[in-house]
Amino acid sequence: MGRAFEFRKARKMKRWSAMSKAFTRIGKDIVMAVKEGGPNPDSNSRLRAVIQNAKAVNMPKDNVERAIKKATEKGQGDFKEVLFEGYAPHGIAILVETATDNNTRTVANVRACFSKCDGNMGTSGSVIFMFDHTCNFRINPEEVDLEELELELIDYGVDEVFEDEDGILIYAPFESFGNIQKALEEKEFEILSSGFERIPQVTKKITAEQSADVDKLLEKLDDDDDVQNIYHTMDESE
Repeated sequence: MGRAFEFRKARKMKRWSAMSKAFTRIGKDIVMAVKEGGPNPDSNSRLRAVIQNAKAVNMPKDNVERAIKKATEKGQGDFKEVLFEGYAPHGIAILVETATDNNTRTVANVRACFSKCDGNMGTSGSVIFMFDHTCNFRINPEEVDLEELELELIDYGVDEVFEDEDGILIYAPFESFGNIQKALEEKEFEILSSGFERIPQVTKKITAEQSADVDKLLEKLDDDDDVQNIYHTMDESE
């Protein structure tokens, strides 16, 4: 198994978000997708992917439809994706992905989280180079041969294909997302969910006590409504 498999396995051991937070995040994703490409999922591949993700976390269909309708209203503000970088205690690099309609508020909140937990918010570019930006797809495992699937998709940029209890997982560089999504749909594979992740190139092993210090910062960041995803270089293999 490769690095994506190990990363996925480690992250599944620590889930920061409750279901309500997942719904909030997807709601923002819907707004951004509709603002970018319109409310019709047939012609908006980004919205189509978000709807698949909503189904994957059992978000009610009515909630999805309301979010799409709300996103088309004139009074609905837009969310901007903003990335923050910094360090947690004990030299652990942190990347924080946010979706915000008030950047001043978000900057202040994220900075406060780092400060209160003995971390340091860095400048743009200070840690992002430590992470590989990837895309991923989860498809229905029924009647799928892993080796054949990998051979079929390798020309589309796929790096890694593996199976776990959630289905067949496909990983590739960030920029390959559109080509792979199109290929899977043309080949009539059932896409259960898709998304993007930042995989650390190198992780750092620290003690249990030090991990608790880092976890405190991760939890405080995750409690902020503007935060969508958090990535770090702490070794979570055990």
